[in-house]
Amino acid sequence: MGNNSSEIRSVKPIFWISTLYFAMGIPFVTINAVSGIMYKDMGISDSKITFWTALIMFSWTLKPLWSPFLEIYKTKKFFVVATQFAIGILFALIALSLPMPDFFKYSIALFAVVAFCGATHDIAADGTYINFLTNKEQAKYIGWQGAFYNLAKIISSGVLVYFAGVLEKTKGVTNAWMIIMGIYGLLFFALAVYHYAVLPKENKQGKETGKAGNVRKELLEVITSFFKKKNIMWAVLFIILYRFAEGFAIKIAPLFFKAPRTSGGLGLSTSDIGLIYGTYGSAAFILGSVLAGYFIAARGLKKSLIWLCSAFNIPFAVYALLAYFQPAELLPVGIAVVVEYFGYGFGFVGLMLYIMQQIAPGEHKTAHYAFATGIMNLGVMIPGMFSGMISDWIGYKMFFIWVLIATIPAFIVTLFVPFSYSEKPKEH
Repeated sequence: MGNNSSEIRSVKPIFWISTLYFAMGIPFVTINAVSGIMYKDMGISDSKITFWTALIMFSWTLKPLWSPFLEIYKTKKFFVVATQFAIGILFALIALSLPMPDFFKYSIALFAVVAFCGATHDIAADGTYINFLTNKEQAKYIGWQGAFYNLAKIISSGVLVYFAGVLEKTKGVTNAWMIIMGIYGLLFFALAVYHYAVLPKENKQGKETGKAGNVRKELLEVITSFFKKKNIMWAVLFIILYRFAEGFAIKIAPLFFKAPRTSGGLGLSTSDIGLIYGTYGSAAFILGSVLAGYFIAARGLKKSLIWLCSAFNIPFAVYALLAYFQPAELLPVGIAVVVEYFGYGFGFVGLMLYIMQQIAPGEHKTAHYAFATGIMNLGVMIPGMFSGMISDWIGYKMFFIWVLIATIPAFIVTLFVPFSYSEKPKEH
């Protein structure tokens, strides 16, 4: 790691880490949360929204199957730029599909391709981070990495959703969301151009001689060597269950905010939802992410992990309180979002650093990191697929009690998860 330093240092890492992880967050958040608000506005049922928007995220789980191609062909920079251009085109096509009679069918298919490109982009982006930064730099920037990844959540589900709500009043629902999808497209074209200019270059050792016949062998080697790692099954259980409750909560929360009060929701407008995420939540989330990096640096990941797990999972209780009391004012909803987002930002960092430093190390670190984050996505995807059906069945109030019960496995595995690699002392 840290090779080709003369090329890397031509641009300070923070200038590409920030935008790279912001770009990584947008497709995931847009499919996982924003698309649900859009489809709710356009009259699609909760169960249909949650099932399909969760199912198409399977690309983030399957991405290890094509990660060896990225190791063999071209460079990580090539795949980052190419996928960003592709995502820009796909968002433009989604915008054009929305006025069609069968808009859900066409737009969800296009979102599925966005998911594939987004998952591919993740592999290349994480590979860039792991290969071009030293261990010390990885720890230094991990908080910023998490902050900018999840800043995408704030901008996407906050600012742009708020803007969609404003546009709905003058342009109508369909035209408003066409404009928002067009903005996503333009954003990704701009990111592709920027990253073409600033991403560090890498040597093409072995890239030109890679052959398709080697890919199967490489993939088998990646998978078998992954499952031969020490204590790997405990680690896999940990990364699946850490975010299990989030998988339920993240799908239903914005739909719960928007649902009428007579149905147990809060009856908020699209603009209200964007406002509470984009203003109250943004500062809390970024603060949580950055502070977690310093917290881990001071205490070490092993001693910090149960605190990080608590910060991540306990704040889901705010949704149960909102569902029980159904406040009519925005202030208590905003306070609840601040609590949840701070905890989310603080706790998420610990999970990503555990994968980076306890699962990924070894010969295939980029592919194994992709494999681990893909498996982690199962913990979000599977509960997300069935969250709408469960909330329709038991109602929002009982659903968020269920979310709290779903946090219990995370605490159990966090207490016992092994650390196979010693934590190196920090340099100053």
